[in-house]
Amino acid sequence: MQKPALRQAVRNELPSAQRTGLLKQTWNVLSQPMLLLLLVAGGVNFALSELLDAVMLMFFVVVVIGISILQERKTQNALEALRELAAPTTRILRGGQEVVVDTRDVVVGDTLVLGEGDRIPADAQLLSATNFQVDESSLTGESVAVRKLEGQSAELFSGTLVVTGRATAMVTAIGIDSAMGKIGLALSQIKTEKTRLQREVSRIVLALAAFALIAAVVVGVTYALTRANPLAGILAGIATAMALLPEEFPVVLTVFMSLAAWRLSRSHVLARRPEAIEALGSATVICTDKTGTLTTNQMVVDGFYETDPQLGAKLASLASALEPTDPMDRAFRAGYAIESNWALVREYPLRDDLFAVAHAWQRPDGSIFVVAKGAPEAVAALTKTKVSTSLESLAAKGLRVLALAAAEHKGALPERTEDLTLEYQGLAGLVDPLREGVTKSVADCKTAGIRLIMITGDYPVTAKAIAEAAGFDTSGCVMTGEDVASCSDEELAERLKAVNVFARMVPEQKLRIIRSLQTAGHVVAMTGDGVNDAPALRAADIGIAMGMRGTDVARESAGLILTDDNFNSIVGGIAIGRGIFNNLRKAMAYVVAVHLPLLGMTLLPLFVPVWPLVLVPILIAMLELIIDPACSVVFAAEELDPKLMRRNPRKISEPIFHRKTLLISITQGLLAFASVAGAYFWAIATSLPETSVRSITFVTLVLSNVLLILVNRSWTLSLWQTIRTRKNASLKWLFLGTTLLISLAIFLPPIREALSLGAIGFVDMVVAITLAIAGVAWFEIFKVARRSHAQRSN
Repeated sequence: MQKPALRQAVRNELPSAQRTGLLKQTWNVLSQPMLLLLLVAGGVNFALSELLDAVMLMFFVVVVIGISILQERKTQNALEALRELAAPTTRILRGGQEVVVDTRDVVVGDTLVLGEGDRIPADAQLLSATNFQVDESSLTGESVAVRKLEGQSAELFSGTLVVTGRATAMVTAIGIDSAMGKIGLALSQIKTEKTRLQREVSRIVLALAAFALIAAVVVGVTYALTRANPLAGILAGIATAMALLPEEFPVVLTVFMSLAAWRLSRSHVLARRPEAIEALGSATVICTDKTGTLTTNQMVVDGFYETDPQLGAKLASLASALEPTDPMDRAFRAGYAIESNWALVREYPLRDDLFAVAHAWQRPDGSIFVVAKGAPEAVAALTKTKVSTSLESLAAKGLRVLALAAAEHKGALPERTEDLTLEYQGLAGLVDPLREGVTKSVADCKTAGIRLIMITGDYPVTAKAIAEAAGFDTSGCVMTGEDVASCSDEELAERLKAVNVFARMVPEQKLRIIRSLQTAGHVVAMTGDGVNDAPALRAADIGIAMGMRGTDVARESAGLILTDDNFNSIVGGIAIGRGIFNNLRKAMAYVVAVHLPLLGMTLLPLFVPVWPLVLVPILIAMLELIIDPACSVVFAAEELDPKLMRRNPRKISEPIFHRKTLLISITQGLLAFASVAGAYFWAIATSLPETSVRSITFVTLVLSNVLLILVNRSWTLSLWQTIRTRKNASLKWLFLGTTLLISLAIFLPPIREALSLGAIGFVDMVVAITLAIAGVAWFEIFKVARRSHAQRSN
């Protein structure tokens, strides 16, 4: 035996996450362009004594900083959770004596002494074992304990738990060289990057911010020179910057992600990383586990074969534990109640060399009846019969098959199970049934253009049977972990084009599949519950951990957590993700549209020195009180379009502002500007005072904004259809706030004078309303025309 290297440099522990200080984390977040823009906008508002707007912007800065820091902490927590799987002490043999040592001091070559309840501290090779079973669910996600025998299945892995029996084993790998350590290393090397949407919005914000700065300088200088008024020039420059600065973009993104997380939570999906919500709506592939996700993770009796069903149920129940913990025993006992006057007089437990159990029962008349159940091969050996020919066909249906045997017994009971005289009675089939609604959810995924792939640790036959029952495309062959290991990256990529079922998979292979799909251009959602799933959960575009049976490491590594471990919730989450992005696109388009009339009315007075300056900074700040909640809360609260799940996922390369969206947005903004300018010119033409010109222009601009919100709620349904079929509770608060704002600003003299506004009459108000409606009416006509064209095309 190898002598323990007591002085080896490597300790038996996983590397801890290198924690970044709070100040450094905050600085890293604040250096992002979106946050800098919010700070600049907030500073401008503070300078203008617009405290309410400034405080709102600074509040969003704090929210974004908090979310970003929390995200980084989650990565560190995943590694810490992995370290905590190690037991603090362990028993080993040294110098022929059993001693207890700190787990970190275990070295390669040590002999571990393991018993029930022990956490295995390192990878090891089994030396001796007695009825030894290990729970490897922390690694594999499979809940069934694994029986370990000398010479076969003899590898033990760090972090797993001894369920029953005793064993000795020689340590073969520790620390980062162990199976658990390799997972931790892979986990630490995967970096979480910004999402495509975050990068796109950052680019837009930078471009607009640069343009706003240049425009503000040009307007300020021009206005100061043409009016010979430097102060007026400074105010005009500030107004231009405020009209152009799209500080709503980062606000919209933050609010949308927060409200989306709330919506997802109502559908049993917890969002740990906001960017996962965005990616969820564009998922093209879902890689899902089988047990507990597609199935209920509860065994039920499918049927009894080659025997009378009533007799089979009775025998299976008699051969099961009186107080069952095993899922199969619970299923059998639920199907038949044992007579209260029968007494269990002898149990023959499962053994390493015989996968069968037997129970001897005494009837009221004193006779003994012996019943056995177990692996078909073991029962065939006990009954001296051949394995049933039905076994293969039943296994192909995805059933877990046990054989039954029974016989009357005369005389004293023997010590060994093999010495019982038993007769073969038939087979019992058990199944982990599909969850209710899974087949519909799978069909919905196909309609939505989403490919489904099953990756499981179960056997190929069982995996294929469950996949077929759920509605997966199983036309390609089933690939096993060995098949994946034997493929080069190029061969795997080619086979992934057709194969949708993977069985007997190990951690590295799951990660390879995720990487290969991503290289092919897919947006990948991946479910997992074990420690072994952590790297793949982190690497996937959308990592989805199981909340009920998942390990802490899996939950810390994932972007989303299913609170009900249900595949149906994933599909519901994808629908929410698509709807959120659709509403986000409309909100962003609205932001661009409403800024154009703001910019236009800031620049328009420059052309003729006698034209009054309309949008002073305080009025723009008041307009932002409408724009900010409209583009964030109102659009985020919109009901999701159910038709989105009948379309293919949006392409990865498709920007939020594609050509059609940008064209519609700009057209809306220009025509809204035209209506506001019309009110401005009408007021000048009727010789209204400068303050009244400002009032009628301001009212028209506010009404145009409100109408733009209404028509943009849907780009397919008319305004009337949208109001009638889609509810949005936040609209009433928006309308109430807008009405209050206009009433106070126009009809309350002290406030009106403070805002440099003037009184307007009934006719002026009618003109403002008419022009505002005229500025957006074209979009309603456009929607009707587009629907008619679509109907003719179909």
